[in-house]
Amino acid sequence: MGGGGQLTEPGEPGSGRGDGVYTWEEVQRHCNRNDQWMVIDRKVYNTTQWAKRHPGGFRVIGHYAGEDATEAFTAFHPDLKFVKKFLKPLLIGELAATEPSHDRNKNAAVIEDFNTLRDQLETKGLFRAQPLFFCLQLGQILVLDALAWLIIWIWGTSWTLTFLCSVILAIAQTQAGWLQHDFGHLSVFKKTSWNHLLHKFVMGHLKGVSANWWNHRHFQHHAKPNVFSKDPDVNMLHLFVVGATQPVEYGIKKIKFLPYHHQHKYFLLVGPPLLIPAYFHVMIIYTVLWRRDWVDLAWIISYYIRFLCCYVPMYGVFGSIALICFVRCLESHWFVWVTQMNHLPMDIDHEKHRDWVTMQLQSTCNIETSLFNDWFTGHLNFQIEHHLFPRMPRHNYHLVAPMVHALCEKHGIPYQVKTMWRGLVDVIRSLKTSGDLWLDAYLHK
Repeated sequence: MGGGGQLTEPGEPGSGRGDGVYTWEEVQRHCNRNDQWMVIDRKVYNTTQWAKRHPGGFRVIGHYAGEDATEAFTAFHPDLKFVKKFLKPLLIGELAATEPSHDRNKNAAVIEDFNTLRDQLETKGLFRAQPLFFCLQLGQILVLDALAWLIIWIWGTSWTLTFLCSVILAIAQTQAGWLQHDFGHLSVFKKTSWNHLLHKFVMGHLKGVSANWWNHRHFQHHAKPNVFSKDPDVNMLHLFVVGATQPVEYGIKKIKFLPYHHQHKYFLLVGPPLLIPAYFHVMIIYTVLWRRDWVDLAWIISYYIRFLCCYVPMYGVFGSIALICFVRCLESHWFVWVTQMNHLPMDIDHEKHRDWVTMQLQSTCNIETSLFNDWFTGHLNFQIEHHLFPRMPRHNYHLVAPMVHALCEKHGIPYQVKTMWRGLVDVIRSLKTSGDLWLDAYLHK
């Protein structure tokens, strides 16, 4: 096995004939990097070789190796009929008639009701975007970018005006981050190619970041949120221990890279100020060069050329570099707090093979809606709805939230909504709780 996508003899696995009949036990044995099967709508596919060519990256495919990937497949792809054409050569069979449609301990009733809800939302047109909304978002960013430069050009480079310019640029950069997120999830245009083009423009030319790097990283997060070794957002590089499981494991093994019982304190020095200007930028440069992604590199260079041409005449080279570093630091604070308050205080654990709704609800929470909260978070205060329906335009989340809440109440799934203040405080509180768990295990187990 393991020949998905290769030319084979008729009837052999990977030939696209799909003559085989398999049990879940057989499918689950093919779950490593060199041998990957997955199930979509009861059809069994060998994705071993094709995973390397997957536009969303090979890792997100591997996260569903040996599993039912129907829910994730449906959530991520806008044109299912078109995408399924690429699956035909990978078809090796189907589940035996005696096998259930869903593997492991997934809740079939929840899956059925969620599919019904998604169909209703499709019928109501809630997956269709309002062009004016996204034009205004882009206009806001361009106006702020121009305003920051005009302030310095007209009134000079005093410390006060430089700080004001930095704040305005940080707002523009953060709002551009929320907008690129929309294009990256294919939630603006019907045509995927238009989403990809605008994603590269906003991510590359307006932010100086690789769109492909973001795609490959972010879709892993959506596929398996808060799952160790699958969600890169909980890969803390031994700087922090998170959740309730990892701290105990580290403590029992006497792992002490840092004094984790103080992590809620040094988080303020390491996390918010350094994630974007330090870690993300190093990873972006490494990834672009390693993958030889010259298109994204060209977009990134276009951003820095534009920025330096605007600010070097007024600040010089070193002054312009200092300005952009400060802007990145401000943006990083904003980004970290918004993204972490939705996930870090939630359940973080190893793979549990839960159904889509249960997995997303246990790893995400919402922040109360208001005009400011919606703008400040790029509507990611509706994190639950975004994770359940990643392709949905964000201006429709508030319409969907009551229906999602009703579904959760029906099946006894917690649906958490917090104030902004509580969400921010819970980030620190969760780090302290995890640190205390580590210290107890380190000293007494």
